[in-house]
This record gives sequence, structure tokens and C-alpha cells, in this order.
Amino acid sequence: MTEQEQKAYIQQKMAEIQVNITEEQATQFLLYYQMLVETNQVMNLTAITEFTEVVEKHFVDSVIAPKEMFHVEHLKLIDVGTGAGFPGIPLKIIYPHIQVTLLDSLNKRITFLKKVCEALHLEAVTLIHGRAEELARNADHREQYDLTVSRAVANLSTLSEYCLPFIRQDGCFIAYKSGAYEEELEHAKKGIHILGGKVEGIEKYALPGTDAKRSEIIIRKVKATPKKYPRKAGTPAKEPLG
Repeated sequence: MTEQEQKAYIQQKMAEIQVNITEEQATQFLLYYQMLVETNQVMNLTAITEFTEVVEKHFVDSVIAPKEMFHVEHLKLIDVGTGAGFPGIPLKIIYPHIQVTLLDSLNKRITFLKKVCEALHLEAVTLIHGRAEELARNADHREQYDLTVSRAVANLSTLSEYCLPFIRQDGCFIAYKSGAYEEELEHAKKGIHILGGKVEGIEKYALPGTDAKRSEIIIRKVKATPKKYPRKAGTPAKEPLG
């Protein structure tokens, strides 16, 4: 494909999920893709590198979340364990008005994402090298966000302990999961309740052009997270609540 054809493909795939993007946004996605595959040669960012697959399984998958949740003025979002920038960077491209914080425990990923943000001219993006268990105890971040998102980081019980402390009361946590989520959710329900959350809904999707099934578990923050959570680094993964 030529670059123009690639941009048209990105626009087409986004249109299939009712997301209409401009030529400029398509250009941002294409540059992001180019930087991703180039950097992936020297740093493990993704196992998926073929253009159409990256568009379908990374870009589209990142922005297929309920759109009404992002059309909020001054929305503050944190992407916990962002990795190569999913879903945070695609969400920022689609919704440029949102304030985005990208958190990852590996500094070289944060260095890569800083270069991406500069190249794509993305503003109001904060990049943090750190662990969720530690940052969520920082008063500047604890219960300061409207939305927390996380994709393919950990089981839902562990992930809830990472993510729910960041959300203000009445905010939401969107957990990006595969098609099979039922058992994971059942094991996580007790922990979600302890952490001040309540499962509000589950959105199920089939990614256009693929046989991949996706689920997004939407958890509403209904009360403050008890001060003892999150527990110290490593504990949520070793001893999930519930």
C-alpha cells in the first residue's frame, strides 16, 4: 500500500466502528505505526507488526470503547500499564481535548512514547515512569481522574487494585479484555467492591475484519478506596483480592 492508501485504510476501519477521523488524524495514526514498527526492531513493544493487523487489533481495539464516555469537557484519563501506548495514544488522537496520563513501569517505553507524542504534536499528555501501586498513593494522582483505562495488563482482580485508586468518586474504570471474561469477572467481584467499585456494564465487540472478540468491563467508582489500597508493589499480582 502507498501511504495514501494506508491512511484511507485507517479511515475506513475507524468508520466501521462509527468513528470518523480527519486526514490529519489518519496521518497521526500512520506515523505512530511507522514509529512503532521501527522501534520494535530494537525494543519489544508488540508481537503484531503487519500494518492491517496493527490498525485492526491495536488502533481500532483501543478506540472502540463507548464514545459518550469521552465527550466530556476537561476529561482526565490515566492509562495504567500503557506499554506501547495502547489504548491511551489512540484515544488521545481521536479525542484531542482529553488530558491523558500514560503510566508504565519500563522507562524505555516511556522514552519511546515521549518521541511519539512530540512527532504527533500531541498536547496535554503526561508521561510517567513508575508503578501503579506507588503512584496511586501520591496525592496528586490518587482519586484525581475521571477515567482509568488499561489493556492486557493483568487479571481483573489485580488490575482493579492498580486502577480503582486513581478514579474520583463517580468516575469509571474501563478494563479492556478478550471475549472470554466471565470467570475473571466472577473472581474479581469481591475485590472490586472492597476497592469502592461497582460493575456498571459490559460492552462486547467483534473487531471488524477479524475473528477477534473483545469485552470492555465498565466499573463505576461509587465510594472512596480504603487508604490501605493499593498494597505494596508486587502484592496485588501475587495475592489478588477475593
